Formats: sequence, C-alpha cells, structure tokens
Amino acid sequence: MKLLIRQGRLVDPVGGIGGVMDILIENGKVAAIGSNIYEPGAQILSVRGMVVCAGLVDMHVHLREPGFEYKETIATGAQAAACGGFTSIACMPNTRPAVDCPEQVAFVKKRAEDAGWVHVWPIAALSRGQRGEELTDFEALKAAGAVALSDDGVPVQNANLMRDGLIMANRKGLTVLSHCEDAEMVKNYAVNEGRISRQLRLPGRPHIAEEIMVARDAMLAEETGGAVHICHISTAKSVSLVRRYKRKGVQITCETCPQYFTLTEEEILTQGSLARVNPPLRTKQDVSAIIEGLKDGTIDAIATDHAPHSAEEKARPLTEAPSGMVGLETALAISLTSLYHTGELELSDILRKMTINPACILRLPTKGRLAIGADGDVVIFDPDEEWTIDPERFVSKGRNTPFAGRKVKGKVKYTIVGGVVVYQEGE
Repeated sequence: MKLLIRQGRLVDPVGGIGGVMDILIENGKVAAIGSNIYEPGAQILSVRGMVVCAGLVDMHVHLREPGFEYKETIATGAQAAACGGFTSIACMPNTRPAVDCPEQVAFVKKRAEDAGWVHVWPIAALSRGQRGEELTDFEALKAAGAVALSDDGVPVQNANLMRDGLIMANRKGLTVLSHCEDAEMVKNYAVNEGRISRQLRLPGRPHIAEEIMVARDAMLAEETGGAVHICHISTAKSVSLVRRYKRKGVQITCETCPQYFTLTEEEILTQGSLARVNPPLRTKQDVSAIIEGLKDGTIDAIATDHAPHSAEEKARPLTEAPSGMVGLETALAISLTSLYHTGELELSDILRKMTINPACILRLPTKGRLAIGADGDVVIFDPDEEWTIDPERFVSKGRNTPFAGRKVKGKVKYTIVGGVVVYQEGE
C-alpha cells in the first residue's frame, strides 16, 4: 500500500528539514521525501498550505479501561487521540485492576489492537496495586510490552521504594514517571492553596507539596543514576528545580499540560469542578514560569493528562467532584494558540515537545520522527484555521474540559498511522 502526501509544509524538528515537500509512505514506512515525487498507483493526499509532521506522541493519558469503562474505553480514547493528531499514546496504570502484571499489559495491548486507531503503549505500575508497598516485576512487565513505570494518580510516598524502583528500572532500561505531590499535604483538596482557596474558605494544595517531591525524586535520580520523568509540572519552583538538576547532568525530564500554561486558579471561580485538576491550576507567576521552561528547554514535553469523567461526577460540588480534564482533541490547538500564535515558541519547538521528545523519554525509537525508514505515522494540520471548542462534538466519552467555548487556531485535517488514514476531518 502506497500513500503520497503532496506539497505539504514539512516541519521536521529532528532533521531540520522544512519547506514544501512530497512524502511517500510505502508498506507502513516513509519511503521518500522530496519535491515532485511521482508514484503510480499511490493514494494521493494534496495538502498544499498545510503543515505535515510526525504523528504526535502523548506520553500521559488515562484510558480508564479496565474498570471504569463508563468514563472512557481504550477504543474511544484511541479514536479521540486520532482526532487530535496523536498517533501514539501512553496510558497510565490506575485502572481497576491496576496494570501491575503482564496479563494486564497484554489486555491493554489487545484492546488497542482490536480498536485499530492509534498505537497505545501501556505504562505499568511501579508498585503492586499502586499501593506503594512492593515493587512490581519490572522485567516481566517490560517483556509484556510496558514502556515505562508509574504509580501516577497515587504518588509514591515511600522514598526508599522510589529509590529501589529507580535502581531496578535503570537496570531494565525503563523510565519512571513520577506524580509529584506529598499526599499528607494535599489530601483530597480541590484547589491551589492561595488567594482563591482563602476566598472560598477551602483548604488548598500548596506549591511545596509538589516541589518537595520534585526535589526528592531529582536527588534520588542523581544518587541512583536512574531516569525519572516528572509528570504535569505546575509551579515555578518545580521548573527551577528541574533546570538545576538538568544542568548537573542528572537523568531528569519533565512534562507540562496545556492547562498549566494557559489557565490560573481564577478559573475555579467561573468553571467550578471543570477546572479541578491534579496538580491544581496555579498563579499567573507559575504560568509565566511554565512558559519560560518550555522556551528554554527545561520542560521536555507537552502531554495532555487526558482524564475523562462522567458528566454526573463532574456535576458534583467542587469538593466532591473528581479531578481531571480531557485533552486529546484540544491539546494541539491550545498549544498552537497559546504558544505559536503568540510568538512564545517556534512551531518546530512546539512539535518537538509533542513528537520526538516524548518518544525518546519513553524509548520508542521508531516514533516521533519523519525520516526515510521511519514509521509512516503523520499528522497534517492547518495551523491558522480558527474553530471553537465544543465538547459535544468530542469523540471521547469525556466532556469535562474548562476550554469549552474557547476560540482556538490550529485544526487537524488528517491523522495517518502506518500509512493508513485513520482520521480525516469531516469523515
């Protein structure tokens, strides 16, 4: 099977290739990149004026299956990913049961293969049942197809367990993804500790609860030589800590999400539980620091932390509703609108953080790049097309987003996986 993408604006953060190019994908692989490629019998996509780049890679999503299929399934989440331009997504293990054994990893992979939308890469639990008491069998999990380890959703509170985990993961060539919040400090509080929490007379989640855990895990990574990745970084000091340890040569990387470089704690006053996320939305100063961290390379990746919930759950009072928002179908547009169209980042820098960087952190050598011989995973989008976010049009089962009604710039037109068009706008 052959697919010829004609006259798109190629943006390749890895090879630095740019300009109007044709791309030929044959048998699932990129076969040629150049001008005026002629290939008889190929399916042709004429995409003049559109951006063509490697398929997006989201290293942090929650697909809810098994156990919470009323929120999302692997199939609906994978389809939502395709609509958002993602060709690879890595799913967290906080399901019921947790993905903490080879059989559960195999279950996720089989469900994803049956769905057939995009590549789904299981992240396995660091500890059995995500209880933070006993490490899982890293070797067996990797052999079954797990690409990383994390207890995300249930932060690892035991420093000794995290230390042992980093040592063992390093031996097996796996990265540990860490949700950095001190559980005793944050409890189940709904908002950032600060002016808004005081206004609402609610206890809040303090900045230090995140920062003390970032510092701990950075020090453990330095001491063990293991690779730690800080999930959904949200405070200015956390960014500063990661920057400091990176300069020391420690194997530490981090991600942030669109909500942390666009929204502040003020959103709680108008959006209520739709703006409840973990970690919480912070202050304008934190948003500025997150953007600066994206600009100087301290923050390696933009992830979604896609976390669907039912409408009934999010309709509960702020202090009782679950935390999280969906993001697969809006992340690219929000990132382009807030970072590219404002002049904060170059397009290639944004795409680097949504393609090759997360692929490298997860050690996926054939993903996140668009070069001859690479997998034929591609997204094609119009960076300038304006549209309004309407959750009722989402493919995801989740409608829980604080971005409803927001006008954005940047529209996915095609998503291609292994040379096959899995999403085309309007079809």
